[in-house]
Amino acid sequence: MTDKNRGHHVMTDKDKKSRRNSLIGAAFLMATSAVGPGFLTQTAYFTEALLASFGFVILASIILDIGAQLNVWRIITVSKMRGQEIANAVLPGLGFVVAIFIVIGGIAFNIGNIGGSGLGINAMLGIDPRIGAVITAGIAIFVFLSKEAGAAMDQIVKWLGALLIILIAYVMFVSQPPVGEAIYRSFVPLELDVYAIITIVGGTVGGYITFSGGHRLLDAGISGKESIPEVNRTSVMGILIASAIRILLFLAVLGVVSAGVSLDPDNPAATVFQYAAGEFGYRMFGLVLWVAAITSVIGAAYTSVSFLRTFHEKIDQYYRYWIIGFILLSTLIFVFIGQAVTLLVFAGAVNGLILPLTLGSILLAAHNTKIVGDYKHPVWLTVFGIIIVVLTTFLGIRTLIQTLPQLF
Repeated sequence: MTDKNRGHHVMTDKDKKSRRNSLIGAAFLMATSAVGPGFLTQTAYFTEALLASFGFVILASIILDIGAQLNVWRIITVSKMRGQEIANAVLPGLGFVVAIFIVIGGIAFNIGNIGGSGLGINAMLGIDPRIGAVITAGIAIFVFLSKEAGAAMDQIVKWLGALLIILIAYVMFVSQPPVGEAIYRSFVPLELDVYAIITIVGGTVGGYITFSGGHRLLDAGISGKESIPEVNRTSVMGILIASAIRILLFLAVLGVVSAGVSLDPDNPAATVFQYAAGEFGYRMFGLVLWVAAITSVIGAAYTSVSFLRTFHEKIDQYYRYWIIGFILLSTLIFVFIGQAVTLLVFAGAVNGLILPLTLGSILLAAHNTKIVGDYKHPVWLTVFGIIIVVLTTFLGIRTLIQTLPQLF
């Protein structure tokens, strides 16, 4: 379609529907990529530590998450470039560094996600976690075998995301949390844990997560200044879905912990389901863990490969097979080696640096006419972005210093 004809292109109902599906799909892809096995453990751990005051941490992190994600998605949309291209445009070579970090992180976390899916199937049905992992990989690969991989991915993450919300909401109702106290402490916390806030922000939009939805929109052809209002809504929707899941889980854990139950440190989230709903609850936890894991496998593989697609036309042309290869690699490592502990430690260390690097380059790009043309980036978003870059840089460096000795 040439630019001359572009103005006359009228969207049919089918176009509108597929566009709407892509927008909702991008929000759910980002949210379910955030909600993985680590998200469940992290939420349970912090709730046990901070009790009702963790509500404040969630509230503060939602505001920061929205600030970070609006910055990233708007600039991807306006520039019509992926994260690594924006980084390279700001500082030649930076995009390669970011892509390498993301791919290493993606493989490490995907081994964890594949492992989590195996444990989920094990809790649900009692079969060997490695067999469960292979079954999950098979399902995820099946999604990318279809010619319409994007549309298939949109649907699967949407329905599985809805299932997660229903399952966790059920456990929350059964565990009878002190909701009044939780709401009160969300505004008047007993303690202020900045470390927890930055950790939760990293767990929601850090690493590859925010780019999963941003790159999905580009692949669906949703870009340019005229798409900004839709992208804004979708961006906030993604954060709200992930945060709704976190709030439901927080309340479920709070109900159980308030009843005087101490969580199993090895598997804190499982204790919550088991206490609330007995044997059935434990099987249900298996399903929740599996759904959280498989959606993160899909999100991590899709996004990691999207960071490589601009470096060689062959990768771009055969990207679906690269995604399948990515899932296969993660699965083989898990089945034959188990959790690659050193790799996970290293990925955790560099992952904290990805958000400040990518968001930092996004903010520089936002005011660079070569990248965004005549688009004017809102001042409040820039200020928000700078605050998040400063906070996450501080935490990222701190994490790096703490974790590097473990590697040697």
